[in-house]
Amino acid sequence: MALATRTDRRPSFARTVWDSSVGKKTVMAVSGLIMLLYLVVHMIGNLKIFFGAGEFNHYAHWLRTVGEPFMHYEWTLWLIRIVLVVAVVAHAVSAYQLSRRDIRARPSKYVHKKPRASYATRTMRWGGIILGLFIVWHLLDLTTGTVHSGGFQEGHPYQNVVDTFSTWYGNVIYIVAMLALGLHVRHGFWSAAQTLGVGSRSRDRALKAVANVLALLLTAGFIAVPVGVMTGVVS
Repeated sequence: MALATRTDRRPSFARTVWDSSVGKKTVMAVSGLIMLLYLVVHMIGNLKIFFGAGEFNHYAHWLRTVGEPFMHYEWTLWLIRIVLVVAVVAHAVSAYQLSRRDIRARPSKYVHKKPRASYATRTMRWGGIILGLFIVWHLLDLTTGTVHSGGFQEGHPYQNVVDTFSTWYGNVIYIVAMLALGLHVRHGFWSAAQTLGVGSRSRDRALKAVANVLALLLTAGFIAVPVGVMTGVVS
């Protein structure tokens, strides 16, 4: 008689961490901070548009030559893009799975209503969807030129930005997305700090203040560009 053999294996450490709620929250926190760092750098770069077409176009070209001659043309830019895509996917998948897990864990009815959450907390999920759709539109508009208005000009990012924000719908889409981003950052930064163990009773006020300042600066910094075009400061 053949001896029975065990074919089941213990799940790997990475799988065990991923399957846990704490692991998913950690992935969300780390991926969120990676995206936040990118947003800060991206906003600073965007503000170069106020120094004229030459400065802005030169900055866009520099992004493609970072690391040369060690890195080939656009390699560094593509590496950043890959890291961002991984961060966005990890963040979105973690958020979705945690949301589904939270819904399954709820009882069918509450005896008492739960306390009202903050506006940012209640709009985190919809904000994430808005930002996801905006990223797709933003790439199709200013990276590939697929939905760009006014005729997309390869190698002329300054004029492409001006074209986009010369349309009412380009301004509406961008500003609504940036307002959603501000709310997302405001709540997400504080949540990430709690998940990573940085938060405490003595630090909560400071962390919330930093979250509010970051959200305000990012929102104002990004919205400044379409406002600049609309008012004729950038033309």
